Amino acid sequence: MTLDFPTSTLWGEGCYKCNCNKKSHNPDLIVLTGGPGAGKTAVLEMAIKIFCKHVTVVPESASVIFSGGFFRRNTLPAKKGAQRAIFKVQTELETIIKEEKQSALALCDRGTLDGLAYWPESEDVFWKELESSKKEQMSKYKAVIHLEVPDMNNGYTKDTNPMRVEDVKEAKMIDEKLLKIWEDHPNRHVVSSHTDFFTKANEALHIIQSYIPECCRPII
Repeated sequence: MTLDFPTSTLWGEGCYKCNCNKKSHNPDLIVLTGGPGAGKTAVLEMAIKIFCKHVTVVPESASVIFSGGFFRRNTLPAKKGAQRAIFKVQTELETIIKEEKQSALALCDRGTLDGLAYWPESEDVFWKELESSKKEQMSKYKAVIHLEVPDMNNGYTKDTNPMRVEDVKEAKMIDEKLLKIWEDHPNRHVVSSHTDFFTKANEALHIIQSYIPECCRPII
């Protein structure tokens, strides 16, 4: 079933319910990625308002860390320290979802590979310091949805998010890095920017819907 998703803010949390009576799930993780200002937060907020309670959101660990006062400096130690902290917080958030088994689908505001786009040294050093690998981290995620960054004409702004420091040129550069980082994932979906953001959001929401297990598919 294909749904025409509502865009009104009058729709409440989980406006489409499900008939699932399962006491536990083995949740799949789906990454929403893309450069700053791509619309990830807005799409995730819409998803929570639309889908049932078994679809949850894993918050962006960078926002959790930086809003809590973590150093945001341009020195090499500060940049590396921030990305190590973001990786570890993201990993713990995902582990909680996996071990709680309450969600059928968890939408991650960025994934653990996103740190590579901000890492100031080589990729080899990144994986060595975090004692992991690209293959190991990529295999955790069922799918990746990449929302492309809009240009100035399509609505890019850094003023709507106090955690965002990049101008449109910098955001585009990060976006290109993320496209490269995730290109080998077998279930990657790239959602292009549109003049009308709701067109872009609806495309992303339909992709998300396709990964919701049958027991938790929306009913009207």
